[in-house]
Amino acid sequence: MSTNDPTVPGAPEPDFGHLLRANLERVFNERDPARRAAAMEDLYVADPVMYEPTAVVTGRAAIAEVAGRLLEQFGPGFAFHADGVAVGHHGLGTLRWHAGPGEEVAVTGTDAAQVVDGRISRLWVLLDPAVR
Repeated sequence: MSTNDPTVPGAPEPDFGHLLRANLERVFNERDPARRAAAMEDLYVADPVMYEPTAVVTGRAAIAEVAGRLLEQFGPGFAFHADGVAVGHHGLGTLRWHAGPGEEVAVTGTDAAQVVDGRISRLWVLLDPAVR
């Protein structure tokens, strides 16, 4: 059992805010594949899983590839921005975010992450319904 196991009473909680904000900035906003890969090594466990509404993505390289495709698909001005502070306990953290080109908001959502030994083990990308 890990010494940082959040299910053990009194175990220290990870810094959810730092970890989830770094995930947005260093992975999902990073356009350089080599820098994104380095961030994946820092922020994710060896075999992470990401759950999107329409797919399950396994492994650091595959998650990094999804992030790169999103940035390519939506263009050079597209970026993710954290909203407020992350909250979490017992190894589960969440962070609300919005994304779009420039100041325009195209999509909003929440990332929910299971954190093991200070790294993201599982990431759920929860998209808000479009408001018309």
